[in-house]
Amino acid sequence: MKYAVVTGASKGLGASIAERVIQEQFGLVSISRNENSALKQLAEENGLFYMHITCDMTNSSDTEQALSTAAEIIFSNKENEVLLVNNAGVVEPIDRVGSLDHKAIEMSLQLNIAAPMIATNLFLQKANGTKLTIVNVTSGAAERPVHGWSVYGSTKAALNMFTRTGAVEQNHSGHATIIGYSPGIMDTDMQGVIRSSNEHAFQEVNKFIAYKENGMLRSTKVVADALIDLLLTEEIENGKIYSVNNLLK
Repeated sequence: MKYAVVTGASKGLGASIAERVIQEQFGLVSISRNENSALKQLAEENGLFYMHITCDMTNSSDTEQALSTAAEIIFSNKENEVLLVNNAGVVEPIDRVGSLDHKAIEMSLQLNIAAPMIATNLFLQKANGTKLTIVNVTSGAAERPVHGWSVYGSTKAALNMFTRTGAVEQNHSGHATIIGYSPGIMDTDMQGVIRSSNEHAFQEVNKFIAYKENGMLRSTKVVADALIDLLLTEEIENGKIYSVNNLLK
């Protein structure tokens, strides 16, 4: 059986990815603070396995427990195929270095980089020959400095290096495929947070307001479909950071 484990699946890109994998006949394990009842209904209508695990992924022990529960189920049979999408993330704190909230820094580090590291590490431990594909959702901010996004950009840059390094190791002695996926600008709650910033904290805020006003934000469905189409129809290059902008050309 095919299983997909999606973090942050209750809304936004995570929900769209979860919906699409159900349509492709994947059983779904949703890991997030809140459950998306529409996903449960869709899985039931398709006669597919469904489980939601309530988890605050800013808490490392809760994260490990939730992922261990998921792994126990999906790796019970070596014939299974598993897709792990490390999607949960946060853009905050948005502010200049020197004005950052320390608790917000710790939360960002835990959710954006520690959680996907723990998930990837644990799933590789448990895979035991099972076909495993891991997608780490990253950002273009990993590739360039953005005023006010020092923490967000740093966590995503770290995630990219983790992705590439894990892939190198798998190429030598493993069976898993690990890639990054940069989803570009989408119409999500995260974009709302960005637009609510002040210009002192984030110089490019007016540009992001214009993205919304001018209808330049892609739907999460378009971005999710581009990822799943890639995974289902193309030969994936281990360690590559794929960009939605290139996939939709």
